[in-house]
Amino acid sequence: MSHGHHHGGNHADMLALKAELFARHTASLAAWLPVTGRPRTIVDLGCGTGAGTFTLLTQFPDAAVVAVDSSPEHLQRLKQEADARGLLARIRIVQADLDDTWPDLGTPDLVWASESLHHLADPHRAVQRVYRALPPGGLFAVIELNGFARFLPPDAPEFCPGVEERCHAVNDRKQAKELPHRGADWESTLTTAGFEIADFQTVDIHVDVSDDPGVGRYALMGLRSLREAVADDASSADLAALDELLDPDSPRCILDRPDLAVRTRRLVWAARRP
Repeated sequence: MSHGHHHGGNHADMLALKAELFARHTASLAAWLPVTGRPRTIVDLGCGTGAGTFTLLTQFPDAAVVAVDSSPEHLQRLKQEADARGLLARIRIVQADLDDTWPDLGTPDLVWASESLHHLADPHRAVQRVYRALPPGGLFAVIELNGFARFLPPDAPEFCPGVEERCHAVNDRKQAKELPHRGADWESTLTTAGFEIADFQTVDIHVDVSDDPGVGRYALMGLRSLREAVADDASSADLAALDELLDPDSPRCILDRPDLAVRTRRLVWAARRP
């Protein structure tokens, strides 16, 4: 249930790069959380390579984090990074498939699930389990994206306007079968489990390539992954346009575009166990 159904080095690299690009936004989300008191134990559900884990350790200096993921590779990355930052003593790493036997998470004060719930076969059951793990007053933070990031303006590129949007539409139709809970109504899932919504926010993220050169690398990885996903279903003209954008030797390569940016939106629920 780790982020993504494509594991492997490329996916871990993409998660690490995304963590860098979104670091400021993730830090502001952690600071916004309406926690009561000072959390001592925090669980990061579907922690990936640790973007949330390290943000939470910084925001809550008295806390230890239980980092849970199904991917041994992601957890190995997290462990190496924690070691490099001198934070290993504050992290407990748990490899677990959250659709299977639920691990012992202790009694956390805060549970953080960033872009992980929609990967589960039964997220409703997971939310109920989080409810049972939290003490009264405990907080559950659910962060979800409302779709994949976009990298080009809607009318770009000039030689094939709208190609990115059309390929995402094709991919969305495929993903609807594989990931039926993406874009779910998490508020109703949370309140059905017994949570009260303490706060909610929508965060628009826009990082220009002029602000961060990592945008180019991230766009290249993101569009490569999109190209693979729609290879059998997109039009030949759209696939050819993606190939041009992804070819570092082409004058039309995406890396040479000044209008490149990461554009996405996060939806964030802070839910409290009464």
